[in-house]
Amino acid sequence: MPTHKNKVPAPNTDSAPSRIARYLFPVTIGILLVAVLGIGWFLFSSQPAPMAPASTPAAAPAKPQPVAQAPAPAPATMVDEQQCQGCHSEQVKDWQGSHHQLAMQPATAETMLGDFNNVTFKAENETTRFSRNKHEFWVNTPGIDGKNADFKVAYTFGIAPLQQYLIEVGEGRLQALGVAWDSEKHRWFHLYPGQGVNFKNPLHWSKPSQNANFMCVECHTTGYKRNFDPVKNTFDSHWNSLGVGCQACHGPASSHLAWTASKGNLIHAGFAVDLKDKDATVEIETCARCHARRAPLGDGFTVGKRLMDDYLPSTLTRELYALDGKIKDEVFEHGSFAQSKMFDKGVRCSNCHNPHSTQLKAPGNGVCLQCHNSAGNTSVAGVDGKGLQAKNYDSIDHTRHTVGQPGSQCVDCHMPGKFYMGNDFRHDHSFSIPDPVRAQKLGTPDACLTCHQGKAGDKVTEQFKLWNSATPIQAARYDESLWLIRNGRPGAADALYEQLQRSDLPAIQRATLLAELPLYPSEQALKLATRDLSDPAPQVRESAVRAISAFLPPAERAPLLTPLLGDPVKAVRIAAARDLLSVARSGLGSAQANWNAAIAEYEDVQKNLAERAEANLNLAMLYQASGRGGDVEPLLRTALERDPDFYPALVTLVQWLEAGGRGQEAQALLQQRLKEHPDAALLQHTRGLALIRGGKTDQAMPALREAARLEPQNAQYGYVLAVALHDSGKADEACQELERLLKEQPANRNARLALIQYYLESGQEPKAQVLLQGWKKMNMGDPALK
Repeated sequence: MPTHKNKVPAPNTDSAPSRIARYLFPVTIGILLVAVLGIGWFLFSSQPAPMAPASTPAAAPAKPQPVAQAPAPAPATMVDEQQCQGCHSEQVKDWQGSHHQLAMQPATAETMLGDFNNVTFKAENETTRFSRNKHEFWVNTPGIDGKNADFKVAYTFGIAPLQQYLIEVGEGRLQALGVAWDSEKHRWFHLYPGQGVNFKNPLHWSKPSQNANFMCVECHTTGYKRNFDPVKNTFDSHWNSLGVGCQACHGPASSHLAWTASKGNLIHAGFAVDLKDKDATVEIETCARCHARRAPLGDGFTVGKRLMDDYLPSTLTRELYALDGKIKDEVFEHGSFAQSKMFDKGVRCSNCHNPHSTQLKAPGNGVCLQCHNSAGNTSVAGVDGKGLQAKNYDSIDHTRHTVGQPGSQCVDCHMPGKFYMGNDFRHDHSFSIPDPVRAQKLGTPDACLTCHQGKAGDKVTEQFKLWNSATPIQAARYDESLWLIRNGRPGAADALYEQLQRSDLPAIQRATLLAELPLYPSEQALKLATRDLSDPAPQVRESAVRAISAFLPPAERAPLLTPLLGDPVKAVRIAAARDLLSVARSGLGSAQANWNAAIAEYEDVQKNLAERAEANLNLAMLYQASGRGGDVEPLLRTALERDPDFYPALVTLVQWLEAGGRGQEAQALLQQRLKEHPDAALLQHTRGLALIRGGKTDQAMPALREAARLEPQNAQYGYVLAVALHDSGKADEACQELERLLKEQPANRNARLALIQYYLESGQEPKAQVLLQGWKKMNMGDPALK
């Protein structure tokens, strides 16, 4: 969840406490934004057709005659998948029995792999019993109220290495059970072992985070629509067929069937896209609709549009990826692959995988040897083979491991992986080169060190240095620069600026670095962000919008962002529209019409996600900023109905009630929720802020301390606690808290600025100078240093 961004004035303009009071204490409804905003990846921009030159006829023009217009072809529709089998028997043969075909099935005796013979499983202080009644399968387990009840299994998810089960709970809802079946070891296991996931936990199977209608089913079916009714709070979800079928990738086939009958001139033989297009992006983005860590922008996707018109993929955030881009959390494949040289050279998913069987196209190292071989030539059409070396990559001279032994396979070293969902091993698709020396320095995962641990790892590291002693020094790498940037090291700003000036930087890395730019403001930083507003990759443009918004107040950024209101990618348009909301009410001149259209798209995105608490909060914030105050409170209460544990909505409602003179009601609501969830740091922090606003700083201190204790890595909690301590006359404690915070986050500008001022106030000028000099080494161009 993005944090509130404040424009920090130079140190000599006012004191840190007054700055905090102005920017943090009177928290408004706009403090909390949820990630249902805009990211873009549309790689092509559309240009209007040139107008014909005007002419001056000698005589009056003839009366225009009506021109018959050909009727627009009707949109293609889904057909019965069985109709594909007659002509595409080879593809269907591959598809039968694949993970795609069996992604989701009805719960029957033929499809259920788990042991439902009155078996009891205990985990996370809950007991679950599995049983069957004739052709029905039942689970007795704690529900949303914590009481054991019987629930019917409706569908299965997957086949190997695990099978998960969807439970019907009424109102059209399908929930994914947190206990799954290990189809290899033939045992039940919990997907979140040791995490205390009971009925009070957001990860419990009964909670919104495990709602399969929203979270899962789209990628396990073909032609899926959630069909959520916000008035009834129910789902009427539908799909064309279970499993990932032909039309899940190729699109609706009705026009294709018509083409087979007439062999007419329909483009792509009646399909909206050609997955064999020479531009690999078409295929890759088709796969990315499911094989990416992303959030939807609506209900399903539109075939023929680009990925970022319908989905929001993540950048390489520190929560999801290691510094070097390797997978950390469960991110699937697209984000990793988008960083790779393979992606840059035009490699596509189907070059390695049979898209119908989902199997590799060759055994062992055969897939890699299509390009990396002793001839130095690629046999894969459409792939740029420039730079390939003629080398026997399958030999011990290259792998350094005996043929047939662990380490001799390309994937062992270049595609290390992790287990997710308990027992599902996923390979990293960034195709990295092992480097234990660099990994030890950066604290990143490494294939060598994963296999060779302890003293064995030390030996491998030394041997690796010998093997690579002749390697020439290369330009600064992305991961090494990011290590400097995120750790607030000397030279961090220069490293960031240098990376952003590279012409060969993958778009997803550029977008990631732009998100770091607000930590290192300067004139050069602003120029770099401004330049990237016109980058060919929409994901970069969207990230540049965010950076610009952190640097400039609304009125000053309006001239830079208004051109993006007409961007060809919806996600970029709505990002610009949202950021211009505060100035658009006063008018944007010729850009006003584009803003009106883009902000309406943003509103539609939230309405299309009405089952989510986050979307209802976003709508409430939009309406509050648009002067539609009467709609705010109902939406906030709806958000809490959708998910009572979504604390940002609760906090915003408390603030809204306070602002409306209903302070007692607000505090009663907050106190009740704190009584139920005393370990919720955001609620403790909110309680402390409310008491400070009420002039009760002493009473606020325990809550602020508790918030910082519960989430010590949260910069805002530690910063506000330090300011409150300082205002209470406890300057030494305030300095200690800021010192702790800077150890956690050395690049935190607010904490650094406040600590320098507190040092100076307390006569500790040497400490202030040390901190100031360190700041200069990080970012000499920071305007706060002038």
